[in-house]
Amino acid sequence: MSIMQTKKYRWSRYAVLALLLGLLLFPSCEKEEVNRDPVLQSFGPSPALRGGELRFIGINLGEVTAVVFPGLTGGTVEVTEIITVNDREIRVMIPQEAGVGIVILITGESEIKTITPLTFSEPILISKVTPSIVKAGQTLTIEGDYLNLIRQVIFFDGVVVEADDFLPGQTRKKLEVVVPAEAQTGKIIISNGEEIPIEVYSQDPVQVVLPAITSLAPGLIRPGDELTITGKDFDLVAAVKFGGEKVVTVFNVNEALTEIRVAVPADAQDSTVILIAKSGVEVSSVATLVTVVPSAISLSSTAIRNGGTLTLTGKDMDLASAVMFGPLEAEVTLQTATSLTVVVPDEASATTATLQTLSGKTVDTPAFTYVKPVIASITPETVMAGTDVTIAGTNLGLIRQILFPTAQKPVSVEPVSESSLVVTVPTDATSGNVTFVTVNGTEVMSPVSLTVTPADIPVVTSVPDAVKPGALLVLQGTKLNLVETVMFQDGIKATSFGVRSAILLEVYVPEDALRGLNNVQLLTFAGKTVTVPVTVSGRDPITANTVMIYDFDTSSTGHAVDWDNWGGSYDAASSKANGYITLVARPGWWVIGCNHLTWPSVNPNDYVLKVDIKATQPILITGGYEFLFRIGGQDISSQLMVEGNYITTPANDWATITLPISGKLSNPTNAGGEVGIILNWSDAGINFSGLCFDNIRFEKIN
Repeated sequence: MSIMQTKKYRWSRYAVLALLLGLLLFPSCEKEEVNRDPVLQSFGPSPALRGGELRFIGINLGEVTAVVFPGLTGGTVEVTEIITVNDREIRVMIPQEAGVGIVILITGESEIKTITPLTFSEPILISKVTPSIVKAGQTLTIEGDYLNLIRQVIFFDGVVVEADDFLPGQTRKKLEVVVPAEAQTGKIIISNGEEIPIEVYSQDPVQVVLPAITSLAPGLIRPGDELTITGKDFDLVAAVKFGGEKVVTVFNVNEALTEIRVAVPADAQDSTVILIAKSGVEVSSVATLVTVVPSAISLSSTAIRNGGTLTLTGKDMDLASAVMFGPLEAEVTLQTATSLTVVVPDEASATTATLQTLSGKTVDTPAFTYVKPVIASITPETVMAGTDVTIAGTNLGLIRQILFPTAQKPVSVEPVSESSLVVTVPTDATSGNVTFVTVNGTEVMSPVSLTVTPADIPVVTSVPDAVKPGALLVLQGTKLNLVETVMFQDGIKATSFGVRSAILLEVYVPEDALRGLNNVQLLTFAGKTVTVPVTVSGRDPITANTVMIYDFDTSSTGHAVDWDNWGGSYDAASSKANGYITLVARPGWWVIGCNHLTWPSVNPNDYVLKVDIKATQPILITGGYEFLFRIGGQDISSQLMVEGNYITTPANDWATITLPISGKLSNPTNAGGEVGIILNWSDAGINFSGLCFDNIRFEKIN
């Protein structure tokens, strides 16, 4: 305060000195007129306090008759009670309704405006908030000072009520708002709403009423049934949450706001029930809601059959969402509130079934056993290896494999009868009990021992994956010395041999042997035949009946493959040198294309199309694809050679694919036009790198 007074007195001294200097500098004149126009030189303090004193310093201020302030909420406030200290200073009391802005001094004939606006230092405060416990929708009263400046009331947690929504009658000392539905318990904040706001917190938190739960009925309930929740203040509830985070927003509230009726979700789990208030606050019940599960379960039979049906009876059986036999889910064929019929999985071995509900609960059935095959007889009981036996008994349809003593591989069976089964005894089997393996892996031993005499035929135990024409085919086994003749498919007889012994047979593959899988026949001296599957790798030979279309060889076609690399998917330089193409990238459309070759026309009824291919490594098939071999503008489709989920050729070597053209190419075939290989479509980005093509040709059918 002393500082402000010092400034005041210093300013007064300056004003007096200026006045004296003015009198000395300007000599008097008998007819001089004195200027009585008021002049404002300064005012203050600013910021000021409403209700405090505001002083104006200048010249001839005694002429001022009123001071006009901007209004706090619009308009102006005029003060006519002016304290005149002297002609150079006047004072007024700042009204409570005054706002920030330019102040105007009114004289008899003119107005004087302050150059800078008047601002205020306002000690906004909260003295009282009532009531201390309030419910959404009720009125909250805030008392204090300078509340007329407040533009926002903020409830916990960040719920804002703007000034436009204040109840009428906001004053400096009081304002009222309706508590929003989203408000939560916590301290109240009042704000003047400026960009950098003044915010004042209430001293104590305001307790916002929440819904309350007193009971649940029934406590044990079927999913889907109606639950009654009793309590109070249920008008505040936005949703009901059940166990498993299942939120329900559709429910009925009675007029007294003391009861909620709500359907329990089918997948609700056992848990307390939670009411979610409109404020987002959750209120939990004390009691736990328990859901009903199937009960009093009985079985139509305690001895069940894989692949057969099983009927379960009991209570609330319609609540079961799945029936599990261990990790295997059974097919449900009939379901009611009192029964459940399922197909027992073929591979099931669990001795109880488990009923699962949508609520995540499980119930086990009584224990059961599985029907097993009963072996009554094996006929004959003495048999030579390589010949047939007949198994008689019951439930033989469950058998999937038979294990003979010492045989390297099981015998797979697909029974067609429940009482009889005929199988061939492996050539490497010996005497002993036979084991029968059922569809679910259960093993049943034969009651009698089978006597097996050695076979009088050769037994092959080892065959190479693939062999080339002209190469040595090596077969290992027993009694191979009984072989007199080796015949490849289509009557191609082997004429050259290597070692021939009881355990080893070496034979050179004829050059004209069928490429691909051959059913090679071993003919014994006694006239018996044993068939051995052998894969002959390599490409089919070029014969006198071959009509070459494109052999990828510059010397014979008159032009190089680098002319025809339309798709840019192979290395033209290496392909030109090799005489065949090898893909290094996935083709977009054309693999190779040419439109200036000619070749003889043929009758497609008398010829087939052949193409040599090689997969230097198996190519994983990850989606659909189709190669087109375009001949004279017409297409022949192929997926090449597929084994399992791979494009592959025997021993990753050359092989020949043969494609029929009868009814697909014109008769006679076109002698010119576009020719080449196209990847017509592929939707999964298969990597065709390392795939080779050679010798597109017509071959006459013998």
